[in-house]
Amino acid sequence: MQMKQFKKICMGCDHAAVELKDKLVFFLKEKNITIQDMGTNNSDISVNYPDFGMRVSQSVVKGESDCGILICGTGLGMSMVANRFAGIRAALCNDLFAARMSRQHNNANILVMGGRIIGDVLAKEIVQTFLETPFDSGRHLDRLNIFDHLGETIH
Repeated sequence: MQMKQFKKICMGCDHAAVELKDKLVFFLKEKNITIQDMGTNNSDISVNYPDFGMRVSQSVVKGESDCGILICGTGLGMSMVANRFAGIRAALCNDLFAARMSRQHNNANILVMGGRIIGDVLAKEIVQTFLETPFDSGRHLDRLNIFDHLGETIH
């Protein structure tokens, strides 16, 4: 696994995705990647997914983590929370093509997945694809600059 641009990754989930998060934490630690597990760690107690989405997003925005991974039941809620933060480009990826394109064209810095939608084998492949795919820059950089400044123009 070649992921030199990502040395420290933070990860969070809600109660619907604890088991998948734990498997991914183990998978990445086996690859000698530093993981900060930001919870939750109990699938028996219903939690508010925005709390964990905010933790991961803030860590990425502040530069404490190189990128983040968020998982909830569908991935929809976590992606909505993360994308509320300036500087976050969270991509909901439940397939390999979306994971590759989110990095290649959009320079996504948070990967979001639906824990009730995909299994652990596919999730590991999605994570690996996301982390190994470099940003193409070029014409995509111009588009990201427009995207990243939208908040300044919308009132």
